[in-house]
Amino acid sequence: MLRASAEAVAAQCLTGSLSLRLTEQFIHAHGYRPSASQTRYWERSIPALADTLKEAELGDVEVILEFALPLSSKRADAVLAGVHPVTGEPSYVVVELKQWLQAAPDEDDPTLCHVDAYKHPVLNPIEQVRRYCQYLVNFNGAVAECPHRVHGVAYLHNATEFEASRLRAIELDEQGQLFTAERRGEFLDYLRSKLSDKQPGARAADELLAGKTLPSKQLMSVAAKEVRECRQFVLLDQQQVAYRTVLNAVEKAMHSDHKEVVVVTGGPGTGKSVIALQLLGELYRRGLPALHATGSQSFTKTMRKVAGERKREVQDLFKYFNSFMTAEKNSLGALICDEAHSIRETSANRYTRAEHLTGKAQIDELIDVAYVPVFLLDEHQVVRPGETGTVAEIMAAAARRGLRCTVVPLDSQFRSGSDAYLRWVVRLLDLEPGGPVAWDPDDRMHLLVADSPREMEAFLETRLADGYSARMSAGYCWPWSPEPKPGDPLPADVVIGDWARPWNLRGDRTISGAPPSALWATDPAGFSQVGCVYTAQGFEYDWSGVIIGPDLVWRGDRWITDRTASRDPVFKRTTSDEDVDRLIRNTYKVLLTRGIVGTIIYSTDAETRAKLLELGVSSLGPFGSMEAAHR
Repeated sequence: MLRASAEAVAAQCLTGSLSLRLTEQFIHAHGYRPSASQTRYWERSIPALADTLKEAELGDVEVILEFALPLSSKRADAVLAGVHPVTGEPSYVVVELKQWLQAAPDEDDPTLCHVDAYKHPVLNPIEQVRRYCQYLVNFNGAVAECPHRVHGVAYLHNATEFEASRLRAIELDEQGQLFTAERRGEFLDYLRSKLSDKQPGARAADELLAGKTLPSKQLMSVAAKEVRECRQFVLLDQQQVAYRTVLNAVEKAMHSDHKEVVVVTGGPGTGKSVIALQLLGELYRRGLPALHATGSQSFTKTMRKVAGERKREVQDLFKYFNSFMTAEKNSLGALICDEAHSIRETSANRYTRAEHLTGKAQIDELIDVAYVPVFLLDEHQVVRPGETGTVAEIMAAAARRGLRCTVVPLDSQFRSGSDAYLRWVVRLLDLEPGGPVAWDPDDRMHLLVADSPREMEAFLETRLADGYSARMSAGYCWPWSPEPKPGDPLPADVVIGDWARPWNLRGDRTISGAPPSALWATDPAGFSQVGCVYTAQGFEYDWSGVIIGPDLVWRGDRWITDRTASRDPVFKRTTSDEDVDRLIRNTYKVLLTRGIVGTIIYSTDAETRAKLLELGVSSLGPFGSMEAAHR
């Protein structure tokens, strides 16, 4: 949010202008004013750091405040950029500032700690800053090949040494140190050992800020290593808290016959599936009985393919929610229910054997099968009638059994990092009060409106040519043709004017070069077909083209949903127009949040396209023309 020399930061602290500048930057980045606690932190913690740098005679070191971690909405409090006094290389110190007066390590897990101001446990600041350093090395090209240039320190400038010393129970290393004001002399020596007082840090800061963001490690491409070998992602803050909460609950359960329910909530891109994979991998490596389950055929089959390509036993770790109708109670240490918003009312269907028709709720089956059932969900992704995966339903099911239910919220993006875009989509679709708001472009999500599906497709093809992944998806407003015979061309299902493309395949076979439905989102050949919500949900790609059909149009000052324009057969079984309205909006929320880098929207309705432009979304026309000219 702000970059300046340590000397300049100290001067702005003295005049009181620093907090005002950061407030302006915050409003631009997030679309709302910072909280009072955030402002107090800027007014108290940053001056404490500035005074320390001044005393260390490091006034020419560059200070980058609220440094955004790449491909994440998390921000390090400060990064100090300078030159190493011995090697002469660029040197960086990531600083986590805490106003805490005291903090107590968790009795069972010292990587977590308890602070009076917080209801839930938080990461030990040593572990927090260490993970910020690891994440920076993983995703910033300036330091990817030289991790020794990155150092990390937590500075608890208000805490006494007596209170803070207990946090050092965890291992300290170059990327995880902790100092208090009572050890100010040691902190000064530490900073001088990493940053030269003879050379300015501007060039090192330039290099870090210009560092190329390394390609996001896509969930599917690393799932095999994630499960079998080692962790490929670095979990941050509440992601790590959720991960440790589950592991601690499983350890307690296996040693004391204890049963507990854990719910992890978060919007698209907050890392739910990453946490699920890391949990499965860690439990698998520990030899503890655990399974991964979803309600999505596409997601489960893709997991089986990429994570169990060489080991059949790994494939068997991935199940469906309806796989546990006859399972023995507490036969698993943990059941990790990913995409849990798609939990159904019951597991029974027309193929269920008569002796298994118990009438038992699916959520009860999932809770009963494991000592620690874990539910990762986003309530705004309920898109089918009969889906019951909500926090309230899970808590009620746990309460009926007298079980403790712990809820861990994930509040930041892991994927695209654009919290502003996610909030804009939720407001756009009236999924939260307040109605649509203007789009304030940020540097983390490109958002454009296309005048035609042909224009959108042509633009996405240029993204493919540049090495990005891209897909087109649409609301379920066009009928699905019967599956063609092998060798026959795919029928054109989604027809808009003179533009027509097939839906993604429904079966498990490749036909005419098109991948089976489960691989539409991950196989490069999937670009030629239009995906629906059931094949897109749970997946991500760099660029997303979304066609809003006639089932959702803007009229006057509100959205109008038209259930007669939907061809989704599941709506025929739903009598409530209110339910259909909510599910259609949730469908478009899912489709609009699949893109990592950019989203292109085309609506079949002219008034709806005009509304999007009125909200400040740029037209693809001029942008596409500039791109073409540039190429």
